[in-house]
Amino acid sequence: MQFHNADLITIDPVIRPSFSHRNITAFTLRLDKCHPVVSGNKWFKLQFYLEEAKKGNKKTIATFGGPWSNHLVATAAACNSLGLQSIGYVRGEKPKQLSPTLLAATSYGMNLQFLSRACYAAEKNNPTNPLTNYVIAEGGFGELGVKGAATIANLFNEKDFTHVLAAVGSGTMIAGLAQALHQVSLIGIPALKGKEALEKAIKKIAPHAAERCTMLEGFEWGGFAKHPAELLSYMNQLFKTTHIPTDIVYTAKLFYVAEQLAANNYFKENSRLLLIHSGGLQGNQSLKKEDLCFPLAGL
Repeated sequence: MQFHNADLITIDPVIRPSFSHRNITAFTLRLDKCHPVVSGNKWFKLQFYLEEAKKGNKKTIATFGGPWSNHLVATAAACNSLGLQSIGYVRGEKPKQLSPTLLAATSYGMNLQFLSRACYAAEKNNPTNPLTNYVIAEGGFGELGVKGAATIANLFNEKDFTHVLAAVGSGTMIAGLAQALHQVSLIGIPALKGKEALEKAIKKIAPHAAERCTMLEGFEWGGFAKHPAELLSYMNQLFKTTHIPTDIVYTAKLFYVAEQLAANNYFKENSRLLLIHSGGLQGNQSLKKEDLCFPLAGL
């Protein structure tokens, strides 16, 4: 496999969600349509790590994540496609029953190793520890992840938009977009509390990225992966009007914020928004089937 986006992904055209306020129009880049498993922003963040590993003749990739980690299953699938072995260091004790995410990772050959939360925190923050042949940080966090995320900007013409909005987890994708985009206003919607810590982390891997991005906190819906009934209701309403599935951690919050900002005069009239759908739909499998009106793993 060649290390080029077109070799693994195919992008659906940018499509228009069904909301408009004061002549403000919004579009969505459906990165969730890139690949059935290495979905959303995952391949973009992984690509240069995997390229470096292959060039260095590494045989095994190790990385970190929780029991519902999009990153773990994506890494497992990508490694499987590239003929690499993979190890997933999972936060927490081994459960009696593996989550659908971890089951999927094992189906792609990933060897799961469970670490106590204290051990996990120590190991994931120690990139010099030679756990295996090649280590990728949690969520693809790092300079090569930023470099890969920057290539997302190749999929659209920033001149067509006034604002680009994206959900923020580790900060890797927003840092890459900040490096690649120079004309639009870039807005990040953190999925967890602690904007200061997030901005500090981003500065380590992309020193000037935070200056290019406005982080809007206060839209975490209680914290990382929290999903009150109101959020689930919004996800269902959004799907019924746009046919766009969202996830409980990142993209549902992104779409909600975009609509709220538009309705409350945050944007100037005639603004054109681009929302980056960063995938993560498999995480919805932590819900009950009846909670959403679309398949839990997306379309």
